[in-house]
Amino acid sequence: MSFINYSSREINCKIVYYGPGLCGKTTNLQYIYAKTNPEAKGKMISLATETERTLFFDFLPLSLGEIRGFKTRFHLYTVPGQVFYDASRKLILKGVDGVCFVADSQIERMEANLESVENLRTNLGEQGYDLDRVPYVVQYNKRDLPNVATVEELRRLINPRGVPEFQAVAPTGAGVFDTLKAVAKLVLTELKKGG
Repeated sequence: MSFINYSSREINCKIVYYGPGLCGKTTNLQYIYAKTNPEAKGKMISLATETERTLFFDFLPLSLGEIRGFKTRFHLYTVPGQVFYDASRKLILKGVDGVCFVADSQIERMEANLESVENLRTNLGEQGYDLDRVPYVVQYNKRDLPNVATVEELRRLINPRGVPEFQAVAPTGAGVFDTLKAVAKLVLTELKKGG
């Protein structure tokens, strides 16, 4: 749920990168952070315990325009990948405006991807959200590896609804900003509807 800061005339939106462990969520955020104009972004914060890590930062994109005279500031978060950290995942999803599901394209990670999508749907439901109604995109990451599933197979398993989807190689940045722009655009469309 976006919140409005009237003094700075900003609408703050929360986008969460969700997916199985080691799928590339952190790499996506690190790439975006490294390539974002220093004047337009806050600090990247890593909340790390011995066993899990959550990253987040905010930025004010200069090219997405305004809504009713307000600028939009996006807060990007990653969730810990391992299902063991479900309480952290639920907390991070609180107040979400948009979700980017990062799937690991490797064939041997298909079960982890499916488990993570189901976990996302369950956790959103517990917070009163419906994955079918939240601005949502899918990224098929690690497309540069030799043992990847076809996009058709990934789509069949992970994206049967046909939400916007992108192929990516997060360390090089391939597909990273396309994914972010798509989810940001969906969030802004919802905001303009007054949703």
